[in-house]
Amino acid sequence: MIKASIDIGTNTVLLLVSENIGGRLHTLSEEQRMPRLGRQVDSMRNLSEESMQRVVDVLVEYKNILIREFASVEWPPVVTATSAVRDAANREDFLSRVVDSTGWQICVLSGDEEAQTTFKGALSVLNPAAIQDKFCLILDIGGGSTEFALCRADTLLAAQSLDMGSVRFTERYFSMLPPSKEEMELAVSGVQKLLATLNRELISVENFLIAGVAGTVTSIAAIEAGLTVYEADKLNGVTLTLSAVQKYRRLFGSLTPSEIEEAYSPFLTGRGEVITAGLIILEEVMKFFNKHELIVSTGGIRHGMII
Repeated sequence: MIKASIDIGTNTVLLLVSENIGGRLHTLSEEQRMPRLGRQVDSMRNLSEESMQRVVDVLVEYKNILIREFASVEWPPVVTATSAVRDAANREDFLSRVVDSTGWQICVLSGDEEAQTTFKGALSVLNPAAIQDKFCLILDIGGGSTEFALCRADTLLAAQSLDMGSVRFTERYFSMLPPSKEEMELAVSGVQKLLATLNRELISVENFLIAGVAGTVTSIAAIEAGLTVYEADKLNGVTLTLSAVQKYRRLFGSLTPSEIEEAYSPFLTGRGEVITAGLIILEEVMKFFNKHELIVSTGGIRHGMII
C-alpha cells in the first residue's frame, strides 16, 4: 500500500510518499518547501497571517501532487504539526484553515510524541547492522525544538524535547546576520543551559552512537560528501564529524544569508538565515555528549508516522 505523510515544521513542510516493505520504507517521492510557519512564534506566541497562508498554499500544492501523480495512495495522508503549532495561541485558527482548504485534519504532536515518532523514522532508513545491539541517541534539530530519543535496537528507552531550534534561536539571540561574537556566545550559553535540563535517563548510558536527522545535519553532510543534489540513499549512514560542524559554524558565522545560500545551493537554499544557529546547537550537543562524530539519517517524523 502506498502511503503519504506530511510534516509541518517550524521552518519546513515535508511530503513523503512511500511503501512499507518488510518494516522498511521504500521512498517513491519526497518534496520540501520552506514557508517558515514559526516565524516570530517564539516572541509573539502566535502564527502570523502570512505564515499560515504560505503553509496552506504548500498543502494545497501537495494535495494536487498526490491527486495527479499517486492515484493509488491511501487517503487521506497523515499530516502532523510540531513546535510552531504547539506553541501558538491561535493554533485552532490555523488548523481550521487547513481543514477548509484541504479537508485534512492535522495531528499536533507533543514534544514527547515528536521524539518518539522521529526515533522510528530515523531508524527506518538506516542499515540495522550499523546499530544492532548498540545504544543510539536520535538527535532531531528542528526549527523550534530539538528532540532526543535514546533507543537500543528498535526499543525506545527515553525521550525528551527541548525548546531550542534553528529558527527559535536565530530570532531569540541574533539581531543581525551575520551575528556578532557576543550574540553567538549568548546562543551557546542558551544551548548549554537547556542541555543541563536533560533527563537522567538520556545521559546515563556511556557507550552509544548519535544519529542525527533533519536539515541542519543532512545539509552539512551533503556538502561534506560533495553531493550536487540531495540523494537520501547517499547520506543515510554516513559519518559527520564534529570538526566539520565546527568548520561550517565558523564559516557561516561570518557570512550573510544570501552569501551562504549562493555558495551552497541547493542544500542551504532557504536555510541561510538559520543555519548558524542550527550548527551552534549541533556543536554544543556533540560536545555535551563528548562525541566527535555522528551518523546521518534522512528519516524523520514523516517516516515514523507512516510506520
